[in-house]
Amino acid sequence: MDAARTYSLADLETWSRPGVSLAVLGHPIKHSISPAMHNAALAELARADARFADWRYFRFEVPPEELPRALELLHAKRFLGVNLTVPHKILAFTSPRVAAIDPAAQPVGAINTLRWSAAGWEGFNTDGHGLATGLHEDLGRALAGAHVILLGAGGAARGAAIECLQQGVASLWIANRTRENLDGLLTQLAPFAGEIPVHGFDPRTPPPALPRGALVINATSAGLKPDDPLPVDLAALPAPAAVYDMIYNPPETRLLAAARALGLPRANGLSMLVHQGARSLEIWTGGPVPVEAMARAARAEMAGRH
Repeated sequence: MDAARTYSLADLETWSRPGVSLAVLGHPIKHSISPAMHNAALAELARADARFADWRYFRFEVPPEELPRALELLHAKRFLGVNLTVPHKILAFTSPRVAAIDPAAQPVGAINTLRWSAAGWEGFNTDGHGLATGLHEDLGRALAGAHVILLGAGGAARGAAIECLQQGVASLWIANRTRENLDGLLTQLAPFAGEIPVHGFDPRTPPPALPRGALVINATSAGLKPDDPLPVDLAALPAPAAVYDMIYNPPETRLLAAARALGLPRANGLSMLVHQGARSLEIWTGGPVPVEAMARAARAEMAGRH
C-alpha cells in the first residue's frame, strides 16, 4: 500500500494489509498533509521500537453518505485509529458505530479521532489541545486569563469556544455575520460559560465595548480562497494582542496579511494541525510521540506545495 496515495471506499472494501493501519477520512481530502506528518513520526518511533515498523497512515476520500459504511469497514479491517476532518467530525459524533465518546469531547459535539475497541469505535477530540498548544508555541499566548475575539459560529468555532471556556479565558467575544447561527452557538455555550462573560457581535460593526489587547482567533473558512472577504477588519478592533488563523493552507490568509501590515504578532494553523495530530497519535500508541518530526514533515510538505 502506498501511503502517498488517496484511497476510496472501493479500495477499503478489498483492503488487506499486514501490520497496523491508521487513516484520515475527509471530503475533500487530497490536500491533507496528515499522512506525511504521521508517517514521519511513525518512522522515527520505529527506529527506537521495532513494534512500530509495520505501522502506516493512509488517506481516504469519503463523502458524507459513505461514512457509515467506511466506519464499519475500517473497524472490520481492524484499523487501529482514524482521524476525521470536514465534514465528518459532527456526523461521527452521533454515529451508532461510535460506541463511546471521551467526556472531554461531549461539550464540543464533534470528534476528530477514533480508536478501535472490540465494542466499537471510541471517539476523542484533540482540536482544542492543538489550538491551545499552537497558540503557546507560535505566539507565546495562553488562553487562560486572555480576552478572546473568536471569528465564526460553525463547528470549528464551537470547538475553539469550548476550549476557551475550559481554559478559563477572561472573556469571549464571538463574531459572526449570520445572527441565527451566532445566537445558536451562544445558546449552546451558555451551560459551559460559568462566570465567564460570553458575547456575540456582527464583525461588520464591532461594538465599542470590545476589550483592548484581545487575542483574535479565526475559526471561519474565510481565507481558504484568495478572493474570500476578510472575516473582520482588524483595524476596527481595539489594539489586538495577536492574531491566530486556524487555516494553514494558504500559509498567509488575507487576515494574516492584514495583521502583518498592522505589525501584529500572528500565526497560521499549522501548529494546531501538528499538535492535534500528535495528540491523536499518543492516543493510538499509548505513549509519547516525536512532535518535532511531525512538525518538520508538515513544514516540508507545505513548502513543497508552495
